[in-house]
Parts: sequence; C-alpha cells; structure tokens
Amino acid sequence: MSTVTELKTPTDLERNSVRSVADALNGVLADSYALYLKTKNFHWHVTGPHFRDYHLLLDEQAAQILGTTDAIAERVRKIGGTTLKSIGHIARLQRIDDNNADFVGARDMLAELHRDNLKLVEYLREAKEAVDAAGDNATGGMLDDWTDQAEKRAWFLFASMQEG
Repeated sequence: MSTVTELKTPTDLERNSVRSVADALNGVLADSYALYLKTKNFHWHVTGPHFRDYHLLLDEQAAQILGTTDAIAERVRKIGGTTLKSIGHIARLQRIDDNNADFVGARDMLAELHRDNLKLVEYLREAKEAVDAAGDNATGGMLDDWTDQAEKRAWFLFASMQEG
C-alpha cells in the first residue's frame, strides 16, 4: 500500500497567502465554469431574427471563458495550492447562478449573461485584492487580463441588446 504525500511546490509566498490566493482563484474558476456552461447553453438554445449573430457571439465568448480555466487552475498549482476536482466541487463554490429554464428569450439571455459577466468582474476584483495582499504580482497581472476580457464580454452583450 502506498502513502500519499503532499506535493511541496516551491514558492516564495507564505503558507497562509498560498491558501488565500488559491481560495480566491478557485472561486473564480468555479464561476468561470458556471459562466462557460451557461453561455454554451444559451449558444445552443438561442433563437430569433438575430440567431446567427447571437449564436456566433455566444460561441466566441464561451471559448474565451473556457480558455481562462486552465490558466487559473495552473496558477493555483504553480503557487502550491490545490484546485477543483469535480462538478460537485464547482457547484459548492460557484456564485454565478445556473439557468435551467426550458426556454429563455434571446434578449433575456444576453441580459443575463451581461449581468453574470459583470458579477465575474466583481469577483475578479475581489480576488485581485487577495493576491495583492499576498504580494503575488504574477497572479495580479493575470487577473487584470481576465477582468478586461470579462468587461469586454459584458460590453458586447450590452451593445447587442440595444435597438438600431
């Protein structure tokens, strides 16, 4: 029988800082997966006169969100933390609400995703406070980039909802 030992990843962050940064990033990671799946759900189910435009927009946004998840998880591991392990783990940490409705109108989809991206911006800024307090400059820079991406997604969604 083998014994499991904790991986001692070298880092200059203090142990408590690793924990606070990992916790903040794991929350953002769970929210990113929730937002990704909701965006894909709406991509799959959007209908109406702007179907093609919305379908493509949501697919692009979902790909961008999914593209951040590996970088978030790898950053947690790089500083010596552990990250999400299952859908159940995501469900316990996510703050972005699921949408299991049988039908959602296209404009309501865009409005909901607009709000959710703005929530993610808020959560990214909270995480930034935690990493700044830990002196983790590298993670701070990454969070700045992810915040900019979420703000741009929110802007595109808002602009897409406006009348001609």
